[in-house]
Amino acid sequence: MSSPIVSVLMTSFNRENFIELAVESVLSSNLNDFELIIVDDGSVDKTVEIARSYQTKDSRVKVYCNDVNLGDYPNRNKAASYANGKYIKYLDSDDIMYPHTLNVMVDSMEQFPEAGLGLSGKGKKDMPHPYLLTPDQAYREHFGGFGHLDRAPGSAIIRRDVFEKVGGFTGKRMIGDNELWLILARYYPVVIFPPDLYWARTHAGQESKSDYAKKYASLRKSIFIDALNHPDCPLPVLERKNIIKNLSKVNYKRKLINLFR
Repeated sequence: MSSPIVSVLMTSFNRENFIELAVESVLSSNLNDFELIIVDDGSVDKTVEIARSYQTKDSRVKVYCNDVNLGDYPNRNKAASYANGKYIKYLDSDDIMYPHTLNVMVDSMEQFPEAGLGLSGKGKKDMPHPYLLTPDQAYREHFGGFGHLDRAPGSAIIRRDVFEKVGGFTGKRMIGDNELWLILARYYPVVIFPPDLYWARTHAGQESKSDYAKKYASLRKSIFIDALNHPDCPLPVLERKNIIKNLSKVNYKRKLINLFR
C-alpha cells in the first residue's frame, strides 16, 4: 500500500466538545490522499471514544494513546513519528480546516519542491499566491512586518523529511511552533499561501488564556534573538544586529502586538 501525500496530525487532551468537528473537517477535504493521525495525551473525558468511533468507520483515521502525558510539543513530535506522508500538516483538535485547505497547501508545495515549509498568512499585494521566499527573504520579510514565521501550527505544512532532519520541535512551551518555523526557514525556502486556510477556535481552555501566556512576549523575543544570533542565520551580520536593536524599541513591540492579535 502506497503512502499518502500528506499526514494530518491531530493531538488531543480533553477535547470531547470540539474533536468531532475537527475530525469531520479533515474527512470533508477535497483531497482524499491523506491519513489522519490522532494522538491523545491522557484525556479523562470522551475524547478518545469519539476519535476511535471514526477509526472504525474510515481506514485513513489512526488513533494512538500515550501511556503518560507528554505535553503539547513533545506530543506533536510523537504524532509526527507515526506519519507516513510526504508532508505533515497539523490541525489542533479544537480547530477546523476547510474542504480546500489540503488541496491548496499540497498543490502549492508541489510547485516548489525545494521548499521545506509552507505557511498561510499575510502576503504581498503585488504578488499572487503561492510564492516562494528564500531563507534570507523569509527572515527579512518576517522581521520587516509580515510576521510570516509567527503562525500557528494550523497555518503550516511541512516536508516530513526536513522536519525529521532538524529534529522536530525542541519542546519549548507555547512558542515551539514559531521557533521551529525560524529553524526551518534558516535552511529551506518557504512557500506563502493565501491567508485564512483554517479556522482557529477561541475558548477558555486554551493555554493562551493561562497565566503562562503572560510570558509570551518575552518568550518570542528570546527565540527571535536566538535565531538572529545563530551562526547559520541567513541574514548579514549588520542586518541582524539592527533587527535585534529594533526588538527592544517600544514602537516595534507595539507593532508586533497589533500584528499577532
